[in-house]
Amino acid sequence: MSKLKIVITGANGQLGRELAEWKTETAEMIGFGRNELDITSLPACRNIFAIHQPDVVIHCAAYTAVDKAESEPDEAFRVNAAATRNVAVAAREVGAKLCYIGTDYVFDGTSSVPYNEYDQTNPQTVYGKSKLAGEQAVQTLHDRFYIVRTSWVYGKYGNNFVKTMLKMAGERDRLKVVSDQIGSPTYTYDLAAFLLELVHTDYYGIYHASNSGVCSWFEFANAIFEDSGRSILVDPCTTADFPRPAPRPAYSVMDHSAIRSNGLQLLRPWREALNHYLKDSE
Repeated sequence: MSKLKIVITGANGQLGRELAEWKTETAEMIGFGRNELDITSLPACRNIFAIHQPDVVIHCAAYTAVDKAESEPDEAFRVNAAATRNVAVAAREVGAKLCYIGTDYVFDGTSSVPYNEYDQTNPQTVYGKSKLAGEQAVQTLHDRFYIVRTSWVYGKYGNNFVKTMLKMAGERDRLKVVSDQIGSPTYTYDLAAFLLELVHTDYYGIYHASNSGVCSWFEFANAIFEDSGRSILVDPCTTADFPRPAPRPAYSVMDHSAIRSNGLQLLRPWREALNHYLKDSE
């Protein structure tokens, strides 16, 4: 593998930081957080990319406050759509490949079989619509791109479901967790490893990447407590018991057909990944 120079946007986020801190012989990582690179400014993107001349840009920066987006759609679209356009234009101008991190929220969550990469998108939230607009900007403005949709992300950095559950276990002896939303957790460490494998190839296109296997949030919570040795009672509840401004997809399992058809490495089973995370964060 040739050594790639990779610029990462959103380097203070869960996935961006995982990538920015990654140690590898095959790539040089240069991470930019919001304070170092304002992606909503096209001149700023052009300037940073012109200075660093990356081979690849992995665009992790995003507006991810799903509920808040419902009341500030302009801001969600400014960051997820217009800023993604800036990154795509600036990356193409310096000849860098572009990897855009997408989301299961581009689907409506009404399926009963895993979504593959070419299924019809139908986002139901402002967040999902703005991330789909970002995908469209990438596809129309860049000629060498990877769009990698993922779901239920957790890892060493930032806030996430696993950290919240472990915190709850220290504070109470019983809690309710939604059991009628089904998906696949994704460990940032495994996703980062996959992205690095992917950007070394010319296998451009849309990918679904999550850890293998399926669970509900309720099952995920139980696994977290079981595997970390915490004793807490978990009661299943329904989505209707916890109304939120933005509807959550009931079913967001993604089929990894592009990973398989391109002969790339599938991400390991989610429970195995969870155990790696729990051991790593002890």
